[in-house]
Formats: sequence, C-alpha cells, structure tokens
Amino acid sequence: MKNKLTVYRKQNGYSQDKLAEKLGVSRQTIISIEKGKYNPSLPLALVMAKLFNTSVEEIFYLDDEDLKKYVKE
Repeated sequence: MKNKLTVYRKQNGYSQDKLAEKLGVSRQTIISIEKGKYNPSLPLALVMAKLFNTSVEEIFYLDDEDLKKYVKE
C-alpha cells in the first residue's frame, strides 16, 4: 500500500515526533508507515484522516502492483 502521509504531515506542520505523540504511537511507527514498511490499523488510518480533514483514501491507496497482490485473476 502506498501513502501520502509525509505530504499531509508536512502540510500540517507536524514533525514525525509531534505526529506520533498526537496519535499515541512511536516515532518509529510513523517512519515505518511513511516508508511503506508498515500499514496502519484501520482505526489509526481513520484517526489520521480525521486529523488531516481528509479521507483515508486520500492518504492511503493501492496502485496496480498492489492490487495484483490482493486480487486474483
């Protein structure tokens, strides 16, 4: 899964530390999500979307390569 978390975080003036603190997670969690190494839980993704006043789909999305991993032809 791809994401635009870094873009939204910076647009809203949050450091990785500050965003982690606000969400009650570790800075390492934010780093891992931004790098695409970790997918957040649905509740965490929903809270992020609410915090940034956008939809989950605007922050997190699947590209064609991702879809092939999850959808069998």
